[in-house]
Formats: sequence, C-alpha cells, structure tokens
Amino acid sequence: MMLPSRGFERYHAHVYFDETSLAFAQSLREPVSNKFNVELGQMHTKPVGPHPCWSYQILFSQDEFDEIIAWLDANRQGLTILLHPEAGSFLIDHTQRAGWLGEPIELNLT
Repeated sequence: MMLPSRGFERYHAHVYFDETSLAFAQSLREPVSNKFNVELGQMHTKPVGPHPCWSYQILFSQDEFDEIIAWLDANRQGLTILLHPEAGSFLIDHTQRAGWLGEPIELNLT
C-alpha cells in the first residue's frame, strides 16, 4: 500500500475494474456509501481522462482518510485503487501526490 500525500481537505479514490470485475466493483459502492460520508462518481465502462481502465471515483474528506483507506484496502479483493488529494494541480495530484492500493497502473498523461 502506497499512501497519498496527507494534509489536504478532499481526496479521490479511483476504483479500477474491467468486464470480469465489474460486478464486484459495483458491489463495493453501496457499502462504502453507507459506511462513510462520500460522494460516488459515475461508473465508467471505458477509459476516461488519465484513467486507462474502467473506473469510478469516490470523493471523501481528510476526516475519513484513515478509515476509508483501511476499509478499501481490506475489501478491494485485488482491485487496484488510485488515491490522490484534490489539491488544485491535476498532474501533480495524480502523480507526485498519489498513492495506490494494489499494483500501480500507468496513467494516460498525454
């Protein structure tokens, strides 16, 4: 587990999946939404932005940082999750300030 930079107000977790893990990725949405004060983004079944895989976003605050990351790590069952702060610099937030649960995946930064 590589944690993202700390000390920011808001964070994103991008849950990566594909056609074989779609149902499981969907099944994580309700419990994470019920357990934490988060905003869930749309399920994308194509690469979007820098994300080279299908994904959805979970937005959460610094207040829940430790708990949500521990929960995601314990429940992700092999899914890769990109974690980063929402600090105002798209490139730096997704690279230098980012962390991973699972194997890092090369982002599309073009």
